[in-house]
Amino acid sequence: MRKKNKRQVFEKIEVVDAGAKGKTVAKAPDGRVIFLSNTVPGDVVDVQTTKKRKAFFEGVAIHFHEYSDKRTESVCEHFGVCGGCKWQHMGYQHQLFYKQKEVENNLLRIGHIELPKPAPILGSEKQYFYRNKMEFSFSDSRWLTLEEINSNVDIKDKNALGFHIPGMWDKILDIKKCHLQQDPSNAIRLTTKLFAEQNDMQFFNPRKQEGLLRTMIIRTSSIGELMVIIQFYDDIEEKRELLLNHLQNTFPEITSLQYLINRKPNDTIYDQDIICYSGRDHIFEEMEGLRFKINAKSFYQTNSEQAYELYKITRDFAGLTGNELVYDLYTGTGTIAQFISKKAKTVIGIESVPEAIADANSNATLNGITNTTFIVGDMKNVFTDDFIALHGVPDVIITDPPRDGMHKLVVEQLLKVMPEKIVYVSCNSATQARDLALMKAYYKVEKMQTVDMFPQTHHVENVVLLRKRTSL
Repeated sequence: MRKKNKRQVFEKIEVVDAGAKGKTVAKAPDGRVIFLSNTVPGDVVDVQTTKKRKAFFEGVAIHFHEYSDKRTESVCEHFGVCGGCKWQHMGYQHQLFYKQKEVENNLLRIGHIELPKPAPILGSEKQYFYRNKMEFSFSDSRWLTLEEINSNVDIKDKNALGFHIPGMWDKILDIKKCHLQQDPSNAIRLTTKLFAEQNDMQFFNPRKQEGLLRTMIIRTSSIGELMVIIQFYDDIEEKRELLLNHLQNTFPEITSLQYLINRKPNDTIYDQDIICYSGRDHIFEEMEGLRFKINAKSFYQTNSEQAYELYKITRDFAGLTGNELVYDLYTGTGTIAQFISKKAKTVIGIESVPEAIADANSNATLNGITNTTFIVGDMKNVFTDDFIALHGVPDVIITDPPRDGMHKLVVEQLLKVMPEKIVYVSCNSATQARDLALMKAYYKVEKMQTVDMFPQTHHVENVVLLRKRTSL
């Protein structure tokens, strides 16, 4: 029988660093690393361990002897419970420092990459209210705070419209005010909850798989357009129309009001039919005169202003003159491809999601762009010798893969094609480092720029320019 881990308490431990996934780092008396979730580098704390492993502990600070000078007051009443803004108690300049440090450490330690002198990380002008997409979940059995549990009061208000508690698929924290999306996001969410309760609309229960209201998605754009999508579980037309009409009348600024009926066990919308109730079935985003049509299922970078900065860096690193054939791998809805198209001869984008390619083609037509081609398919199956023979050998390749990085077959094909330059955009520097290690005998990192897209979190983007080694 497996022994239970005995919790230990370590006293007066100094927190020395910030690590992966938003954790902070300290050292136990025996030299093992302790990963903590509620501290800032520079805090001196008593730690109670929650997990014990051969090489490390996980723990939580239970008493603070000294507070770090890197601390700042969190602005959100839900901080520490919600889990969405894990670094909100750390000053923004310190967030940027640790983000850049993690990127550099990953490239050096995982990839053993020889790096140029990195440019300072590009911070976000907006540190709050920067997200253009938020998804909230309804629940009839909300997460109770410790204060509520310890109050011995009979809690009658069990409904929630908010976020999943980290690691708990069936527990939703009711959100009073979120600081991530600009108004009227909070007003729409609060109005929806109040109206639903006043009109006896049942909030979803994921364990029992029953209820009327399941999720709400709010999308905004930098030009002031607004999309709201309500996901229903039960199909009750009278109550559905009552809620949608209320939103339409209360918030006439809604550009696109949509809904869907989803009775699957999971609440993903990408395989569902979405119905436009009023307005358009899309909103528009703009960037340097380009217009991008965004529908309910479209992917678009969630920080519009920083996406513009990220794309400018990508274009600058590519160093296009107007004569190049460019491949844009993992093109998504083709935003980077279209953004650079004026500087290239031809751009070919590849993406595995058919709806994304449909968006890319639609947006190219909308913008009058005629030198882009978008192809749908799994990257490792599409990006082949036959593909190169058909479309030509690229001068530059831009790759912006998902968090898992590039498939090894894609890396192998890159090394067969051997373009002069590769611009690698990554949202996960650990997998970026792994991929760069596979290419370092053939390419050197000439430039690197880290970009903070997600203030108050540990997430960060990194762009590198790879140039083919002259000795090959």
